[in-house]
Amino acid sequence: MRFWLGAAFVDAGEFLGLARAADRLGYDTVAISDHIFYTDYDAPYPYSDTGAPPYRPDTHWPDVWVTIGAMAAVTERVRFAPNVYIAPARDLFTVAKSVSTAAALSGDRVTLGVGVGWCKDEFLQTGQDFHTRGKRLDEMIPALRELWKGGMVEHHGVHYDYGPLSIAPVPEKPVPVYIGGDSDAALRRAARIGDGWIGNRIYSEEQLGALLERLAGFLAEQGRTLDDLDVVAPIGAMPSADLYKRWADRGVTATMAAPWWLASPEDKARHGTGLELKVRTMERFAAEVIARM
Repeated sequence: MRFWLGAAFVDAGEFLGLARAADRLGYDTVAISDHIFYTDYDAPYPYSDTGAPPYRPDTHWPDVWVTIGAMAAVTERVRFAPNVYIAPARDLFTVAKSVSTAAALSGDRVTLGVGVGWCKDEFLQTGQDFHTRGKRLDEMIPALRELWKGGMVEHHGVHYDYGPLSIAPVPEKPVPVYIGGDSDAALRRAARIGDGWIGNRIYSEEQLGALLERLAGFLAEQGRTLDDLDVVAPIGAMPSADLYKRWADRGVTATMAAPWWLASPEDKARHGTGLELKVRTMERFAAEVIARM
C-alpha cells in the first residue's frame, strides 16, 4: 500500500513545505487539485447534496504544473500527480508540453491523473467543447503517449489532426496515466486505457467494495484484472495499518491521506491551522501508519 498526500484546498505558500515533509516521511505521491477559476457556476457541484462547491472564491488553485515543478525542485524521491487534471478543458499540445516538461525536469516523478471534469464554465472560457470532453479525452490519451515517446509523430483522428511534428523535452520513462472518477464512463475508461484509477471522493468501506466490483467487471471486459491496474482509493474510516492491509489484499494499491483533517482541537491550539499543523499531523500518520505497513 502506497500513501498519497491529498493536498486539496491548500494555500499555495504551503506546497513546498508539504512536499519536503512528504519526501522525508515516506509518502509516495503529493496530489494537487485542479481548477482554473471560481465563478457563480451554472452547473451544480456534483459531489455535494446542495450543489454548492466546498471552496470559496479566495481558495487557492495554483497552476498544477508550475506547482509540481517547484515541488520537484526541492525534493528527491516523492512523486507528484494532479487529482485530477481536467485535460479536455485544454488543447492537446498544452497538456502534452506541460506534462512532458514536468516529467523531464522532475526525473520522471510525475503521474498524470486525469478526468473529464464537471465545470462547464471552464470549458466555455478556454474554448473547448464541454459536450465532447469524454470522447476527446479517449483520443487524447493515446496521442499524448505517442508524443511523449519523442521523434516525429502524426495523428489523424476525429478530434485531433496534426503532424508530422515533435515535442521536446520528453520523459525518459512513460508517464503513467490514471483515470479519475467513479461514473461508469470513468471506470470503463480506466479499464480500457488507464494505467491506474483514482477515486474522486472519500468512500465508505461498503461503497469501496461495490466500486471495486464494478471496476473489476469493466476490467474483465478488456481481458484485465485488478492486478493490472493501480487503484488509488480514499477510504472513509479511521486510519490504521490493519485497515490498509485489509484493502491492499482486495486490490487497492494506494490510498489518499490528508492527516490534518483529523487534527484535534489540542493540535490546532498548539500548532495553529497552517503548515506547522499539517507537517506535525503528517509526521504522526507516518509513524503510526506508514511505518507499520
